[in-house]
Amino acid sequence: MLIREATAKDWPAIWPFFHAIVSAGETLTYPLDLGREEAEGWWFVPAPSRVVVAVDEAGTVLGTAKMNRNHMGNGSHIASATYMVDPAHAGRGVGRALCAHSIDWARAEGYRAMQFNAVVETNTAAISLYRSLGFDVIGTLPKGFDHPTQGYVGLHIMHKAL
Repeated sequence: MLIREATAKDWPAIWPFFHAIVSAGETLTYPLDLGREEAEGWWFVPAPSRVVVAVDEAGTVLGTAKMNRNHMGNGSHIASATYMVDPAHAGRGVGRALCAHSIDWARAEGYRAMQFNAVVETNTAAISLYRSLGFDVIGTLPKGFDHPTQGYVGLHIMHKAL
């Protein structure tokens, strides 16, 4: 697996799984009806943020990550990231590779920590992955997420010092 900078040419491969994940409404706080063009603008953020894709040896896009500062001004020393793995390629280490890559990026860019602001507490696979890479839950917004099948569930704030 190779992780490389994403380009606009990758969007047609990203969009189908991006759309499926977002419209399922189970893991992200994005609008469920987010359209293709608007979604592309949300995902492809300008520098100093970064967007990457994980691809296999044939060049198939397996997943993507968006890395950015978590806040502006005096909070701009904390990084954040969002990940999406094509469900057809889940369980193959793509999410782990993307998360590890984002941690390395944040360190190289001089960030002092990473923080995920809204990890849905029912997303146990992601929580387990993040914990295995050194993140801790530092708080939970009770009933902060309206899950389509489980109702209102918590949103974890996860943190890792760099």
